[in-house]
Amino acid sequence: MYNLNEFPGREVKIGGKNYLYFGGTSYLGLQTNMAFQALYLENMKRYGTGYGASRKSNIKLSVYDEVEHYLAHIVGSEQCMTMSSGYLAGQLIYQFLCKNDHKLFYAPQTHSALSNEMTNKYATILAMITDLKKFPNQEKVILLDSIDFNGQHYPDYHWLTSIPLQHTTLVVDDSHGIGITGINGSGSYRFLQSLNPKNLVVSCSLGKGYGIGAGAIFGSSTMIERLRDTEMYGGSSPAAPAALATIKDAEHIIHEKQLVLQKNLTLFTKNVQLPSLFKFSTGHPTFSFQNEQLTLYLEKNGIIVTNFRYPTSNDAVMSRIVISALHTAEDILTLCDTINRFDPS
Repeated sequence: MYNLNEFPGREVKIGGKNYLYFGGTSYLGLQTNMAFQALYLENMKRYGTGYGASRKSNIKLSVYDEVEHYLAHIVGSEQCMTMSSGYLAGQLIYQFLCKNDHKLFYAPQTHSALSNEMTNKYATILAMITDLKKFPNQEKVILLDSIDFNGQHYPDYHWLTSIPLQHTTLVVDDSHGIGITGINGSGSYRFLQSLNPKNLVVSCSLGKGYGIGAGAIFGSSTMIERLRDTEMYGGSSPAAPAALATIKDAEHIIHEKQLVLQKNLTLFTKNVQLPSLFKFSTGHPTFSFQNEQLTLYLEKNGIIVTNFRYPTSNDAVMSRIVISALHTAEDILTLCDTINRFDPS
């Protein structure tokens, strides 16, 4: 573990040495983008650094409704509601489902934002499908992450397409998809809706694709209004209005970075010669692996990647190469050349 004194960009400095950095979740590199920061600062002057009042207060800021309509239009949902974090957004959905006594089925590795520490997640998709078939006409809820980092979900969701969903609510954490995957960063909502589930609810962090500290929930007008009527929503402080406003104001910057990211991703996939080392979702800029020797080899050759136990110290090591819009073509080719020289035996 290395401690830094500034936000990591395409490079990090450790022990006086510069390393190329292919980790983290700043997929578009917005957090350090000067034009994006300038818009954020202007919005801070207008809206302040934060807003501690309830969204149900008699004094309201119109920017919340404006940005929520904007995000709903991008994603393709009837409505959107924002929260102060993606984790809180997921917990709001989880508590709502628990209070309404829904039968919950958790796909393997579903993010803890949609559960609690006692939640039993299935070890395999097959095991979950087997249990689902025992309740053909009963109302049930399937919870999953859009990006599972093993390539089983996004972009095709093969196993979901084989299940009748007319009695099923889909709850999907699209934190690693919103702003990154789909047309204009729309994520998976439209595709999942095409599977005709009884209900569809998508939650996410806006910190990964959009570079700001906030979360969001997308769904039908009926579902979103029911979630707005909860104590958690009414009692919690909202996301900083300046942050949300910047998403809309920076549309041109975000679109430009989305194009750069896809160009970098294409360059990497065309030039890396050992794709069997990785598990990945086609079109997503993350490449997971479980070879500790590769991590050490990359670091020895001046490249740092994501490598830590997640979400607790008792869990398995998560090793991941992350391509971002910050990287130059030279960075990508250096990474590919280094990986291609690695001997996996």
